[in-house]
Amino acid sequence: MALQLAIQSLHTSLSRYPLNKPTTKPRSTGHQQPQEPAATTSSRRSLATAAVALIVSNLLPPTTGAAGALDLDLRITIPEQSSEEAEANVRTHARNLVRVKEYIDARSWRELQAALRASASNLKQDLYAIIQAKPGSQRPELRRLYSELFNSVTRLDYAARDKDEVQVKECYGNIVAAIDQIFARIM
Repeated sequence: MALQLAIQSLHTSLSRYPLNKPTTKPRSTGHQQPQEPAATTSSRRSLATAAVALIVSNLLPPTTGAAGALDLDLRITIPEQSSEEAEANVRTHARNLVRVKEYIDARSWRELQAALRASASNLKQDLYAIIQAKPGSQRPELRRLYSELFNSVTRLDYAARDKDEVQVKECYGNIVAAIDQIFARIM
């Protein structure tokens, strides 16, 4: 309700004044004409800034930080996924990523890119959750393999865009090898 009132107030305040002022001066007849109240650009900007601040403050919950009660938490939060949930899904998502081979064989480049992007994003989230749950001594190697895997996915995406069949097959081989190495260490 407060949000609707803020928007209505902003609309009413801004609609009082014309947005486009004439660029040429009207001819003077020697008499001074009464002038309408002029809204400056800065007052409209201030009003718009205040309205945006009001809208944002109503959309985001305030946090109680060290600086005070009016601090806003502007971090993007990702739903937490437990390592058990990730381990339950990771094989399925990896299998979906490996199944893009049928698009490579058919030379269906657009479909390859779409399937690659869909399956890689889920696998990426699962592997990240699993790596975070591992002991600190195992993480560097897993992160290196994770990086190799998804760099190969990106290269495969670009090669499919360029319809470079040799590069596509090479990147696909790198993806399969990286998945095998990761699974050997996490399972």
